[in-house]
Amino acid sequence: MRREETTKNRHFLADKRWFMPITIAGFIAGTILISSFIKTADYSILCSLAKTRSIAVEEYSASPVQLQAIIHYATSSIVPQQNFKEISVTFDVLKKRSPCNFLVFGLGYDSLMWTNLNPNGNTIFLEEDPKWVQSVLKDAPILQAHAVKYRTELKEADDLLIHYRSEPSCYPSKAYLRGNEKCRLALTGFPDEFYDTEWDLIMIDAPRGYFPEAPGRMAAIFSAAVMARNRKGSGVTHVFLHDVNRRVEKVFAEEFLCRKYLVKSEGRLWHFEIPPASNTSSDDSAGFC
Repeated sequence: MRREETTKNRHFLADKRWFMPITIAGFIAGTILISSFIKTADYSILCSLAKTRSIAVEEYSASPVQLQAIIHYATSSIVPQQNFKEISVTFDVLKKRSPCNFLVFGLGYDSLMWTNLNPNGNTIFLEEDPKWVQSVLKDAPILQAHAVKYRTELKEADDLLIHYRSEPSCYPSKAYLRGNEKCRLALTGFPDEFYDTEWDLIMIDAPRGYFPEAPGRMAAIFSAAVMARNRKGSGVTHVFLHDVNRRVEKVFAEEFLCRKYLVKSEGRLWHFEIPPASNTSSDDSAGFC
């Protein structure tokens, strides 16, 4: 290969490595601009579009966490867990629902992004590793994150499905989370905010689920389904599940989140829109689906 071709390829690889962080920074900057225009929408009747834009720029002040996020992703070569198309699925929903209550299972390199794509909303992260929580919050103390403990292990996945079908406290019409020690799939001992908040969006990208002793995402998937079915407010609950290429994630999604509620699939991400149980027929013999 000629020298100039080698140099060109190196530049291409470098550009590709930086594409994702820069794109995320653009996402966040775009969200800031959208928020600013929403704040000045009331002026549109009396003012020209040009004047409205001027007011938006003059009156809007980016928050510290938004500015921190833009700098972080613009200067980082670390790629988030999800790719551009997968992130866009959730972003499209956030553009319509934000500000909202957004629950994220997992704390990682994309946490600043999710917080900033939900401006003025309530975004909470749940993470299994206390040391990792401390490490992330040291650099980004504005994030709202909790260290949590799971009662399951990935190697128990098949047994947990059998257990759910024979344990009344796991049945769709009777399932609850806080203090439900009998149902091994119910998330218990979590922060009060987890139980007391009605979540509009739930992202499941944790806990770990790639070795036998890992907690697996069985309980997170089950509990997301329970919270969505118990929703009292209007509308559906949007649930996003990552890593559906893995057997356990796929099997539990089909059991609890339901194929009939799957509205979009992109890469390793599935997007479900789950209605409250009050809007559906209740039959425990049919399970959650």
